[in-house]
Amino acid sequence: MTEIKIPRPGESINEVVLSKWFFPDGALVKKDQEVGEIESDKATLPLIAPVSGRLMIKVAEGTTVAVGTVACVIDESIAVSGDGQPSTKQETSTIQSAEVSTVGVVPQTTAVKDQPKEKTVVPSAIPAPTPEDTSHIKVSPLAQKLMDEHHLTVEDVLRGLRRIRKEDVEMVINMQSETTGAKEDTSAVDTSAYRREERRPITQLRKKLSQRLVAAKNETAMLTTFNEIDMSQVISLRNTYQKAFSEKHGIKLGFMSFFSMAAAIALKKFPQVNSQLAGDEWIFFDYVDLGIAVQTDKGLMVPVIRNVEKMGLAEIEKEIARLAAKARNNRLSISEMEGGTFTITNGGVFGSLFSTPILNPPQAAILGMHNIVERPVAVNGRVEIRPMMYVALSYDHRIIDGRDSVSFLVKIKELIENPMLMLLDGDNAASRLLDI
Repeated sequence: MTEIKIPRPGESINEVVLSKWFFPDGALVKKDQEVGEIESDKATLPLIAPVSGRLMIKVAEGTTVAVGTVACVIDESIAVSGDGQPSTKQETSTIQSAEVSTVGVVPQTTAVKDQPKEKTVVPSAIPAPTPEDTSHIKVSPLAQKLMDEHHLTVEDVLRGLRRIRKEDVEMVINMQSETTGAKEDTSAVDTSAYRREERRPITQLRKKLSQRLVAAKNETAMLTTFNEIDMSQVISLRNTYQKAFSEKHGIKLGFMSFFSMAAAIALKKFPQVNSQLAGDEWIFFDYVDLGIAVQTDKGLMVPVIRNVEKMGLAEIEKEIARLAAKARNNRLSISEMEGGTFTITNGGVFGSLFSTPILNPPQAAILGMHNIVERPVAVNGRVEIRPMMYVALSYDHRIIDGRDSVSFLVKIKELIENPMLMLLDGDNAASRLLDI
């Protein structure tokens, strides 16, 4: 027997919630498979089987348990074959002996009495499928995706259904009526069965997120300044060099890397925006650890890219992709989410045109990107249609003055509208040449 104990997600964490089991009690699992998942107020971690065997669950889903508690036991005396079937030495020898004993022997069927058969009543409109026949069952794309993620087949799901509910029967009756075109008196059907409510416990991660958001509103003097950016130059660069960039670096060029690099340059120019309060001390950073907000099923997570000021666009894109994938798979470690000095959030991917981002404490500022929309703007005295983006900078007015916050956002606008300036750390080429 091999025990799997609750790991410690972080130094200050003593309790976690066993949020999910990926296999039922008694299931056969293989070595290195993820069998369950635990959740703290900071991160989600998998429980991984160290050996193959039969899973024996000791802690129910949704239970809060202490670090070090035995979550489950794996009986490795039951080996798991390549096809997922159980096998033991005793079973193997029994099968072999059975094969030997039946060679050349005619089965004596007359000595076996018929077993009583259980009668099953099946509606004539729906033929009863054999256990192996699931071709008649339709699976929605979302359901299929969920089944694939948890390595389930249609048979597994059907076996997991414990009972037939009243609304299930009514649904089949209504489906039959629609198929045959028969008109029925629906007044006898209780329509309240289709008005369902579902209650779910709030996860530890979302509880912690809620506390941080409320604290950010109550404990800071948050203010927001806005601007708009003409995205023509960046879009032109992407369209012109996307193929060459992808072939060389193995990743597509997005907008987030441009904003990340621009933010790193602008933070050097305006160090107050890249600072934090710690009690009676004001901390300034000579590096940029950039948090990138990622929306996941568990809630908003903010993985951190270290030393962005030293990275190129390709390095930034690769790190964003790596951390975003880990976030969406709930595999971020606590160290990958701690220590950011500034954050960027992109509501534009969901279609947001204009919003006020909320601070990510203890950071003093956050940059909000939004949707790119073509609209008429004045360019050199003429009206032109340009791809425009609204940007917002929320900041803690206790330590960041209005001049610095506005100037920081103007510098972001300047760099995105003239991306070649990033090669000069945001300095004007003429100014650099003339040393003025």
